[in-house]
Amino acid sequence: MLTQDVILAQENRRVIVGESACRSTQEKCANDGAAEMWIEMTDTKTNTPSTPLADTPNLSSQASNSTDRLSESAIQDAVNLMGYAGDVAAPYAYAALSGQAVIVDVRTIAEWNFVGLPALSPEQLVVCEWQAYPDMQRNPGFVAKVSEEILARSNAEAPADAPEVYFLCRSGARSRSAAMAMTQAGFPKCFNIQNGFEGDPDSDGHRGTVNGWKVDGLPWRQG
Repeated sequence: MLTQDVILAQENRRVIVGESACRSTQEKCANDGAAEMWIEMTDTKTNTPSTPLADTPNLSSQASNSTDRLSESAIQDAVNLMGYAGDVAAPYAYAALSGQAVIVDVRTIAEWNFVGLPALSPEQLVVCEWQAYPDMQRNPGFVAKVSEEILARSNAEAPADAPEVYFLCRSGARSRSAAMAMTQAGFPKCFNIQNGFEGDPDSDGHRGTVNGWKVDGLPWRQG
C-alpha cells in the first residue's frame, strides 16, 4: 500500500509515515541514552527483556506535518506489522483532538513538573508514568490505569470501541512501548508521537530545539 501518509513495505519490515524516512530506531535509541534505549524494550506479556535493538526489525519513520487522517486499513496494517498503529508527528496527534482522541503523556512526575506538559483540557490528556521516577522501574499499574482513564473520557464500553490514543514521552521511546502495551490490552488505535515532547538533541546536546511537540509550536505549559 502506498499513500501520501503511510508506506507499508512489508518485504523489509520498514514502516514509513509521511513523505520521507529518517534514521533507524537503533540510531535514535543510541542517541536517546541507555535509560530510553533499554528500559523500554521489555516484553509486555512476560515482563522479560525482548530482543536487543540490533536484532529487531528495522523501523524507520518520519511523520510529516500533514494532518490528513490515515485510513482504517493503513492503521490495521501497521498494527499487524509493528504491534501498534504507527508513528505520527505531533501536529497530527494534536489535530486528532478535534474528535474524541486522547493523548497519554507517559513521562515521569519530574518531567511534568520541570520540563512541562501539553496544555490540553482534562478530557484530552491522561498523565501516567510508564516508568516511576526516580528508580525508573516499570509501572505495573500502567495498563489498568490508562485503560480506565481512556474509557472514562470516551464513554466507550470496551477497549475495542475506544477512540484514537496518542502516546507521548520525551523523544518517542517510552511512548512506543506504551502504545504496544495498550494495543495488546485491546485498544486498536494506539499511536506513538514521533520525537516526543522535547525531541532529539541538537549539536550542543540540548533538547527542545530540533523537533518534537514544543518545537512544533503546539500548546504547552510549565508543570
